Amino acid sequence: MTSFRIKTINAIAEEGLELLGEEFVVDPGEENPHGIVVRSSAVDVGAYPDLLAVARAGAGVNNISVDKATEKGVCVFNTPGANANAVVDLVFPMIGIWLRNIYQGISFCRSLADIAPEQVSAEVERRKAAFRGVEIAGKTLGVIGLGQIGVRLANGGIQRYMQVYGFDPFPSLDNIHNLLPEVTVTRTMRDTLARADIVSLHLPLNEKTTGMVNTEFIAKMKVGAILVNYARGPVVDEGAVLAALDSGHLEAFISDFPTPGTVSHPKILVTPHLGASTQESEGNCSCMAVRELSAYLRYGNITHSVNFPNIESIPAASVHTRLIIINKDVPGMIGFVTNVLGNQGINIVSFKNESNGKVGYNIIDVESALEEKIIVEIEANENVTRTRQIQFA
Repeated sequence: MTSFRIKTINAIAEEGLELLGEEFVVDPGEENPHGIVVRSSAVDVGAYPDLLAVARAGAGVNNISVDKATEKGVCVFNTPGANANAVVDLVFPMIGIWLRNIYQGISFCRSLADIAPEQVSAEVERRKAAFRGVEIAGKTLGVIGLGQIGVRLANGGIQRYMQVYGFDPFPSLDNIHNLLPEVTVTRTMRDTLARADIVSLHLPLNEKTTGMVNTEFIAKMKVGAILVNYARGPVVDEGAVLAALDSGHLEAFISDFPTPGTVSHPKILVTPHLGASTQESEGNCSCMAVRELSAYLRYGNITHSVNFPNIESIPAASVHTRLIIINKDVPGMIGFVTNVLGNQGINIVSFKNESNGKVGYNIIDVESALEEKIIVEIEANENVTRTRQIQFA
């Protein structure tokens, strides 16, 4: 039985790791793993010669060298939606804390410990008007990024009697179909920004989104709007936000990413990267990441990869060997592979191929073992990135 070496980085919830069978050996100290499960720490795939896959227990993969992984034929997974409830569960209370002056109110109440007990009630009545706030209901929420988190936040806004507008430059139909009909999806980001009293960001971090929320972006927002960032810190140009707060263009900035410039600003509420930090979220992410990694290592199946196409195939009982071929997405590769196998008299039970426009991924099931010379011939093709054999008998 094949044994797979698994390295864990960061604290990975046990309920996920418990799903791994006896063919997996889990060791945080493993120096040359077949698979890695990680949360937020940086992973350079080039540091692990035998690495086949990395599973990120979370949505973003900016901590993983994805481009290098693609070049080396290493599959990178994430867990979209597994932490969505946790993020939404925090965003709305944080908005409410600002609008209702909860933070200041709590600080005031704690200060009452320093006065005589008989004066507390009178002091509360005298000062409470200073903390009068406004309600979420009736406000306009703008959601930038309609992935699973953005969709749930938009729906949550409707449930809180808000008007909700959303924008996504590359919307997934599956996600859009989950939006409540009362949510208005705009054709441009400007249309969402111009209407919203509260703008909440839910975007991945990449070259296009880094620093996206800049002076130009903020200028499109309503004067007095609130900006919320529970996506990724670098999506926001901090200098532009601080300038907008000081000028009064923004009323407040609510963020999950503390920096020296944000922790003491009077118009900023910041939490210590707690968006996905719930017991339920960490368990969901761990279980999803482990299932993805296990299916890939055991069968070569792919779901929720950020750099490889999704593909699944169940091997028939007669299959002896499953050949995985990862190649550049160029014409003629399927014909090349079938010719090589056919010339060697190999009977193909099943051949599945998928592409994402950059990477071609092939699952080829055969009834016999494959001689080394076949693999050598396939790997000699300049467009083949990597091959792998999985033995079932």
